[in-house]
Amino acid sequence: MAFFRPSVSREAEVRHHADQEVGKSFTRLLDKAREAEQELRRAQDARAGATELRAAGLAFDRALTDALRAAEAAQRAAFGAKAYDDRIRRRKGVATPEGARWTAEVNRLRTLREENRLTGIARVPRPSQAAR
Repeated sequence: MAFFRPSVSREAEVRHHADQEVGKSFTRLLDKAREAEQELRRAQDARAGATELRAAGLAFDRALTDALRAAEAAQRAAFGAKAYDDRIRRRKGVATPEGARWTAEVNRLRTLREENRLTGIARVPRPSQAAR
């Protein structure tokens, strides 16, 4: 008796390979995020102007977002190709050691990005209508 074993869809295979490629750039993007954070901290320590602090905060946000996207892609790739089509496979993927590691990393980066968006990006006052 032959058992039917569902294969992975072509779309899932393509997405899996694409996520693997994006995930490979995670360490490089994380290093860029660390450099951007150091630049932001230097500007804060030097008591730079609001526009410089805002530019450094936004650069750090962009770098964190890029690293987060790469981590999310690596997380999906760690779950396996079948996880793209099956939510139960996704849940099982989170339970593996590699899946749990990537899930923790994604959550850490999301928290760091949200903290930066709340406190790290300096607000620059807009010119008022009366001043024109």
